[in-house]
Amino acid sequence: MLRATALALACLATGSAIATEAVAYGQQLEGFAYPHPLRHFDFHSQGQALQMGYMDVPAQGKANGHSVVLMHGKNFCAATWETSIDALSQAGYRVIAVDQVGFCTSSKPAHYQYSFQQLASNTHALLASLGVDQAIVLGHSTGGMLATRYALMYPAQVKRLAMVNPIGLEDWKALGVPYRTVDQWYARELKLDAEGVRNYERNTYYAGRWKPEYERWVQMLVGLNQGPGHAVVAWNSALIYDMIFTQPVVHEFQELQMPTLLLIGDQDNTAIGSDIAPPEVKVKLGRYKVLGPQVAKLIPQGELVTFEGLGHAPQIEAPDQFHQALLGWLQR
Repeated sequence: MLRATALALACLATGSAIATEAVAYGQQLEGFAYPHPLRHFDFHSQGQALQMGYMDVPAQGKANGHSVVLMHGKNFCAATWETSIDALSQAGYRVIAVDQVGFCTSSKPAHYQYSFQQLASNTHALLASLGVDQAIVLGHSTGGMLATRYALMYPAQVKRLAMVNPIGLEDWKALGVPYRTVDQWYARELKLDAEGVRNYERNTYYAGRWKPEYERWVQMLVGLNQGPGHAVVAWNSALIYDMIFTQPVVHEFQELQMPTLLLIGDQDNTAIGSDIAPPEVKVKLGRYKVLGPQVAKLIPQGELVTFEGLGHAPQIEAPDQFHQALLGWLQR
């Protein structure tokens, strides 16, 4: 927290919201402070011994007996759910925030066949080890695609499903976005730097706006990539991008059986591969103001909450407004 505060003050002092201090974290994000005690789940998958980092935060005050599982996005970690963990815990929920394999505090295998089914299976094994038979699942961004796959695979164990600006509300490949090979993704990820991440997130996630508190998450992502695990972190990131692009979930939303809530910042324009899409294709991508209502109608028990003027991460941009909407739906 001290480091984050220092970065924020530096940004405010310069008026540029840009911190110049370089940071580097370990291959499993060692050195970056999580808001609650970090644990690791040891398991075997695809012939390898792997770990998943997670936080298991008990309910504060009167427990309501429900568990909420949080699934992070591609450029996020379990730690970025910080304010949501606190809001849900204070409302009586047990909260389990997981880092998926290939991300953040979890293993970065040299070789792994990534699929949303595999990540869902990994998460299911973790929850079984914690004695969680049923849960409310909340996914953000890429975590929304994973949450959808998890709910389709384990419908009897998902009481409710909520998704925050999930990517995958459209099938980019089918819409004409060119394919990038894993090697091309890898070359791109090796060049990751703070300025590039910051500009991308400002323009794509936050509708051209920037706040000093966002810098913490830029440094988290870049510090992981530029640390001692640089090559293997970039390689896993490339494999994950290929998974996201080639495994759409939009065609299966009508199969979801549980009450489902879409929480959509309507200024979001996130779309994988939009940077290399032809102009006539790019203009059609990532239109969350349109995609949110379209997808909500596809889901049998779907509901939509729209946050006007907000972008890709309303839980970070406007946490009070976001949590009021989420808890209102959960407590009905």
